[in-house]
Amino acid sequence: MARNKQGQSGNQVTGRICVPSDVVIDVRNVSKRFGGLTAVNNCSLSVRRGSVTGLIGPNGAGKSTLFNIVAGNIVPDSGQIIFDGNDVTGLKPHELFRTGMLRTFQIAHEFSNMTALENLMMVPGDQPGEHITKAWFRPGLVKSRETEVRKKALDVIDFLKLGHVRNELAGNLSGGQKKLLELGRTMMVDAKVVLLDEVAAGVNKTLLNDLASNIERMNKELGYTFFVIEHDMDLIARLCDPVIVMAQGEKIAEGPMADIRANPAIVEAYFGSPVEVA
Repeated sequence: MARNKQGQSGNQVTGRICVPSDVVIDVRNVSKRFGGLTAVNNCSLSVRRGSVTGLIGPNGAGKSTLFNIVAGNIVPDSGQIIFDGNDVTGLKPHELFRTGMLRTFQIAHEFSNMTALENLMMVPGDQPGEHITKAWFRPGLVKSRETEVRKKALDVIDFLKLGHVRNELAGNLSGGQKKLLELGRTMMVDAKVVLLDEVAAGVNKTLLNDLASNIERMNKELGYTFFVIEHDMDLIARLCDPVIVMAQGEKIAEGPMADIRANPAIVEAYFGSPVEVA
């Protein structure tokens, strides 16, 4: 796992690496090969704090591999992932969770036999009730913390307008409601960055509008930063600025979606024909 070494830019006492203060994710010269296939080729990009940044490109562009590298699911062959000023290259997803980077999935990962409310209450780590000695000898502490977590979970449910299903088993929720529940999980730990993986997949248009509205509210009202990989160009256009375009394992463009749509060379590079992105 790469770490800050002598000769790299960074404070050798604190271990922090010099990045602009408005950059929360800094991808530096990352490459990943699978056998003879180069999926990501010396790719660099950044995500600004407080932004909703989109990542798009055709199948095979390398965006999913890069996203998985940032999320800690894949270790790069070379390069660095800097998160909030620290080198987190090679950290596992559960380790990144502790730093404030959370990911939602294309297929929601709920606890199907627990209620929506219980799913949210499971998220905060190191709760006193998880330790048998505290459960036996400090029941007051356990109850106090459980009350605190429950209150926050109810606040999150109210924010997401899921009150009508709070006591419903999560496995019985619709695809869109499960995606909303995953958003709610990120709110239970006040994530610094939320990685959204194909949030529109399997969601009907009504709930997708609710989902998009909640992402906008979390960004504007609560200051959440989002890094979004998505095939739905209308959703990207609604939510994201900037939009980063990848092709053949490399970043080829970045800017507002209007500029991406208006540039025939960019559209041809990753859609294969010089037509406007739908």
